[in-house]
Amino acid sequence: MHTLEAARKYEKEYEVDADKRPLFHVTPPIGWMNDPNGFSVYKGQIHLFYQYHPYSNVWGPMHWGHQVSEDMISWKQYPTALAPDKEYDEEGCFSGSAVMTNLGHVLFYTGVSKDKNGGCNLQNQCMAVGDGVGYKKLKNNPVLTGAVMPEGFSHIDFRDPKVWEEDGIYYMLTCSRDAQNKGMIALFSNSEIHQYLEKTELTEQEAEAFEKAAGCWKYEGVFAEHMERLGSVWECPDYFRLDGKDVLLFSPPDVQAQENELHNGNNAIYVVGTYDHAKKQFQMGQPHTLDKGLDFYASQTTELPDGRRILIAWMQSWHNSFIPDGQEWQGMMTIPRELYLSDGRIIQKPVKELEQYRVRPVSYSNEKVEGGQNFDGIKGRTLDMTVTIKSGEFQEFYIDVAKDAEHYTRITYNRRKREIEVDRTFAGMNRDVVCIRRAEVESEAERITLRFILDCNSIELFVNDGELSMSTAIYTPQTADGIWFFCDGNAIIDIEKFDIEIPMNR
Repeated sequence: MHTLEAARKYEKEYEVDADKRPLFHVTPPIGWMNDPNGFSVYKGQIHLFYQYHPYSNVWGPMHWGHQVSEDMISWKQYPTALAPDKEYDEEGCFSGSAVMTNLGHVLFYTGVSKDKNGGCNLQNQCMAVGDGVGYKKLKNNPVLTGAVMPEGFSHIDFRDPKVWEEDGIYYMLTCSRDAQNKGMIALFSNSEIHQYLEKTELTEQEAEAFEKAAGCWKYEGVFAEHMERLGSVWECPDYFRLDGKDVLLFSPPDVQAQENELHNGNNAIYVVGTYDHAKKQFQMGQPHTLDKGLDFYASQTTELPDGRRILIAWMQSWHNSFIPDGQEWQGMMTIPRELYLSDGRIIQKPVKELEQYRVRPVSYSNEKVEGGQNFDGIKGRTLDMTVTIKSGEFQEFYIDVAKDAEHYTRITYNRRKREIEVDRTFAGMNRDVVCIRRAEVESEAERITLRFILDCNSIELFVNDGELSMSTAIYTPQTADGIWFFCDGNAIIDIEKFDIEIPMNR
């Protein structure tokens, strides 16, 4: 087992200097990071937890790392929140969610334990309650085991609880596999814990009753059923209302590619459908990819007090990872994104709070690009830049970012195919990882806008005000800060670029 005290001591002693990590994207202080967890608001602050192995830069026994922000751009490191230090979670504290209650900040997570009969590890759902800094696991953990599900359902792939409260009842989604070994999402309910979570403190007798009530989860049925070619286990489920519609997110591995929509391997999917409250089932609509870049998985959302629905995801892929020699941290999150719906499709935009950190504006209007050229003041590795291609006679227009004599990442717009391609072949990696991904631009307008968010080790591209997003991790030397524009004919463009500056307050 790994103690919480040991993890906190280690991360404090070995924390990598902030100037050796991205400026405004969440990264671990040391070691490995994957899925975002417990993305939530508590006592006026935004809390983000994440899958975390502090002791090396590769996956290991999972802890919950913890960072907090006032604005989702400038993050402060908090001590490790959970460690695999109990028999029921000794193999890892896997992904989960969080809810704000009067009693405290309540974490729901998957505890992984050894099968005493010598089989595969078991996964069960657990709870912890805290004050935003420290968290205490329930004595009654695990509060939900696979034993409550129908015969044949998996007790091994049974994880990633997403919990919310509705009319005094708490609901939980988990991923699992059914008796036919197909991925699905299960729904559970608990009508017993609400009365305790409404209180600000519990008497000794009430605390005992709460522990008992925490285990009263009822299996409601299959919330969402497997669809062909959508992978195996539907990891990291998330359900919410957006602009009056029901939306389900999940991240399946083992996906087979579908032209213009899904790529091979690990995907992040959203479905706009209808939740039947009486049957407690989600009627699936058409599945779509959330982000069509090279690095995006395990998305999670929260609702802010002002009503905005905000999404964040792990900017990495399980089978497409690269760790530069000597780098002591690995993994980062996307910039938080505000979600909207338009014609049944999700629109994603970087949160508006980024704008308060924009400095040194540089802009160009109605510039003609023929061949290749750069522009004074248009460079950098921590920036927010929008390029609008307004008109012209060309087939391909491309932009090289993070560029020097040896390195660049190229974003190409093919006008005839209405296709965006991201190519990081020359971004500095010396391993055989996937470097090219393409996505179709659905809008038929002649104008196209390309908004780039660059932060040291990442490029997030938002096309046409968020109708398409493509996230890509790069590990190019920071001295490569050039930006060049190329056209195989001629194009008229506008450029607006800001540097991003954030105080180093980690």
